[in-house]
Amino acid sequence: MKKNPLLGRDVISMRDFGPAEIRAILDRCRGFENNRKPLLQGKVLANLFFEPSTRTRLSFDSAMKRLGGATIGFSDSISTSISKGESLWDTIRVAEGYCDVMVIRHPAEGSARLAAEATRLPVINGGDGSNQHPTQTLLDLYTLKQRTGRIEGLKVAFVGDLKYGRTVHSLIRSLSHFDARLWLVSPTSLCLPEDFLEDLRDSGTEHHIVDELAAVPDDVDVLYLTRIQKERFVDAIEYERVRNAYQVNPENVARFGAKLTLMHPLPRLNEVHAALDQHPGAAWFDQAHNGVIVRQALLALCLGAA
Repeated sequence: MKKNPLLGRDVISMRDFGPAEIRAILDRCRGFENNRKPLLQGKVLANLFFEPSTRTRLSFDSAMKRLGGATIGFSDSISTSISKGESLWDTIRVAEGYCDVMVIRHPAEGSARLAAEATRLPVINGGDGSNQHPTQTLLDLYTLKQRTGRIEGLKVAFVGDLKYGRTVHSLIRSLSHFDARLWLVSPTSLCLPEDFLEDLRDSGTEHHIVDELAAVPDDVDVLYLTRIQKERFVDAIEYERVRNAYQVNPENVARFGAKLTLMHPLPRLNEVHAALDQHPGAAWFDQAHNGVIVRQALLALCLGAA
């Protein structure tokens, strides 16, 4: 029997997982594509969402219930004792008495790590501010493997908000393990933060910092698009200056050919033309649906049921 790569571990940052562990997790995910076994019957997941979410919260809820388990939780902090001044630490310590595993989304960077320190239970990071979103990265990698047949040696262009985009941060870090070549396309004010660029330099990952889609070569395998995140901006004027920086449509992706994989973590605004839903490489709804498969695997692995 293969070793469980997540037994007794939290899922907080992709920095915590090496290439062999990532491959092992993705291999386990395949077994959940048609899972009908109630592997987590009698177990309870706490969805602790201090920030809005559609895909992450609903897919974790669906994943747990498909495994025979139950879910509790909340979708904003207003209805919790946080609004009365309770600390995050105390909220986690209370919640651990009601569940077997927790997913937390919180606007503060480092909040998921703090939650993991506060409890003996497995904690899964559903997004901590603009820092990390590891389960999105795993479903992105799973989707890439479905679409391209591999995660090694891909040429990937990331387009949009690379400063605040936590999905981008986690995925870039992971792709650096797999001999990727990257193009980082963003306005200057939204470029990838220096610590992530330093990681790319340290790993020897080829990367190109550009500010327009036209600078991306025709033979890239993947365009990974992101929205400009209004909620992360302190200055509304700066947001208005960059919010329509990139608008991808059938005309400006035609040069990449039908082999191109188009990805977006959603929600999308006007950075992606609706007509691209018909592009053979459009994968955003596959990504969203793969979230249930991947999160089933993560929950089962964390609780030792896989």
